[in-house]
Amino acid sequence: MLFARTPWSGRKYFLDKMTLRELAWAYATYPAIQVYALLGLAGIALAAYWGGEPLALAAAGAATVLVYPLVWYLLHRFVLHGRTLYKFPQTAALWKRIHFDHHQDPNDLGVLFGALYTTLPTILLVTLPIGWLIGGPAAAALAAAAGMLTTCFYEFCHCIQHLPFTPKREWLRRIKRYHLAHHFHSEHGNYGITNYFWDRLFGTFYAEPKTFPRSETVFNLGYTGAESARFPWVASLSGIAPGSAVLRRGREE
Repeated sequence: MLFARTPWSGRKYFLDKMTLRELAWAYATYPAIQVYALLGLAGIALAAYWGGEPLALAAAGAATVLVYPLVWYLLHRFVLHGRTLYKFPQTAALWKRIHFDHHQDPNDLGVLFGALYTTLPTILLVTLPIGWLIGGPAAAALAAAAGMLTTCFYEFCHCIQHLPFTPKREWLRRIKRYHLAHHFHSEHGNYGITNYFWDRLFGTFYAEPKTFPRSETVFNLGYTGAESARFPWVASLSGIAPGSAVLRRGREE
């Protein structure tokens, strides 16, 4: 079976216990990252094989990179932080995997990475139409490749933001500070990962925690004891008694 035996087989990685070197290895060997990289290379190869116009290919790649932050912002704010998916047994496990678990333990690398069954359809649904409209099949392939490789970049930056490591570059230190505030001060703002333009535009950006109200639901995303009593599926999957307080998940040292 593909990826049946990898450095991830049967083990967990926690960013607060890792060095930058260890993170680089775990990142490079994670199956989803390898899939994105392979599909990115395949998209570039297809674009070259189909021989699209260079200007159209460049425009498709640039458009994808520009649209990506907006797509991430909308998904992160209204889907991942939305309070709809956990209310139905059919989608409770999906919401648990794609975001609840990450806020429960922000250092668990296994749930920091997006799930392929959600990320791949999203990337393709966004990028293929952009590329096709700009320059046909070759540009569509290039746009998809740009989406895959941009996802690799976003995922690595996201890892760095949770690693006990001080980046040398000021912009990386800055976005790390904003993202950690999203996890440990208030989840109601700073939805970007590498780009906070849309947060600024829509009024959800805060540079300093003291300027933004602290949230009591930063670790449970609003899935409180009362909500878990009404909608028990995520609680049951998480080993939490429905109706009890939903706090930050602990783990053995």
